[in-house]
Amino acid sequence: MKANRSTQENGPSQATLTKHGPTACLKRMTQIEQARATIFAESRGTLEGHERLLGLALNEAEALAWETGFPHLVFPTLALEKVQGVAAWASHQRSVRRPNSALLRAA
Repeated sequence: MKANRSTQENGPSQATLTKHGPTACLKRMTQIEQARATIFAESRGTLEGHERLLGLALNEAEALAWETGFPHLVFPTLALEKVQGVAAWASHQRSVRRPNSALLRAA
C-alpha cells in the first residue's frame, strides 16, 4: 500500500515516462507544427507584409500552449486569437496611415 501511495504522489513511474513520453511528445510536436503551418498559410494573405509579426504571434501562442498539459489541443485556439490580434493591429495601422481625404481637401 505504501509503495502505491508513493507512486501516486510522485506521478507516473520512470518506466511509464520512458515508454510513452518521447512518442507522445513527438506526436504533440508534429500536431502543433501542422496546425502552425496551416494557420500561417491561411493568415499570410490577410496579413501581407506582416509575416514576421505573424510568426512572432505564433511563437508566443506555442510557448503558452506548452505551459499547459495539452499543448496540441490548446495551441490552435491560442494561435487564432493571436492572429486575430495581429489582424486588428494591422487594420488599425492601415486606418491611421491612410490620408484623411477631408483634411486633404481642406488644405
